[in-house]
Amino acid sequence: MTITYSCVANGRAVLAELALTGGSYQEAAATVLRLVLLRAEPKTIIQMGSFVYHTLFIDGITYLCATDNALDTITPSAFLTNVSDTFLRNPLMSQEHFSPSNAVAADFQQVLGKYMVKYNKNQDGSSISTLKSQVTDVKNIMSQNIDEILESEKRLNIYTDRTGYLQTTAKESQKPRKILRRIWWKHFKKIIIITVVILLSIIIILLSTNVIPT
Repeated sequence: MTITYSCVANGRAVLAELALTGGSYQEAAATVLRLVLLRAEPKTIIQMGSFVYHTLFIDGITYLCATDNALDTITPSAFLTNVSDTFLRNPLMSQEHFSPSNAVAADFQQVLGKYMVKYNKNQDGSSISTLKSQVTDVKNIMSQNIDEILESEKRLNIYTDRTGYLQTTAKESQKPRKILRRIWWKHFKKIIIITVVILLSIIIILLSTNVIPT
């Protein structure tokens, strides 16, 4: 983001202005100043063409700057606050004495230029700080996600171990049952065979003794 234009106005009369690049700032600034007076709001942000106009309205004086980026609102706000503080601290720059014909206007144009250069230079550091902050946030989020994944994996391993233990216990508890069933089935088959043999023996004996007629 770059502050390309700034001005200080009393009502709709521009007292001091400075443009770092070419463009029809005066026409757009006049429209913005008219809207500021109609709204009478302390702060406004107005998009006009490819530039965004930020204003600070205090006691009838409008502090205005134009930027080429609509995303950054903190830097223009800080710039306008510094400009207004400097303007209000100087008694020669009061509403009564400060006029377009006064030599103070030229001096204050230098003040605008100084702050514009200052805040435009700070953009690189601000961007780096913002990027570092975003990288830190991403790292924190990734760390949290990794911790959550590890915690989930740990819980899953505990659950799997418990499930395996229960299955093993269930299998082990089923083994004696299966053994008992096999033993019982073997005994049952033996009982059936013995019963059949006994019945056949009885029938043979009865037939041999003519108890059962043939």
